[in-house]
Amino acid sequence: MCEPSRHYAFCQNVKCEYFPCHPGIAEADFNCLFCYCPLYALGKKCGGAFTYTENGFKDCSRCSIPHKKENYDYILSRYQDIMALVRKNDETP
Repeated sequence: MCEPSRHYAFCQNVKCEYFPCHPGIAEADFNCLFCYCPLYALGKKCGGAFTYTENGFKDCSRCSIPHKKENYDYILSRYQDIMALVRKNDETP
């Protein structure tokens, strides 16, 4: 279930008890590669459809960005933002 020239960009785990974990994506196109979204740490700047729970936790259950086959390049394009956050946190005493 991989694109012929980009096997690294798509992975499915159809045996996962939660597959597919987000509605609205064709099962054949559901990408499990970013099961835990790397953009989560960007908070409000992640670009996804999220809400915050009453307890202040980010709820990404309505977001499909990391699970759409075509969004691999988008996720990677945001790694500079993630690294900036890491550098900022490393500088904080």
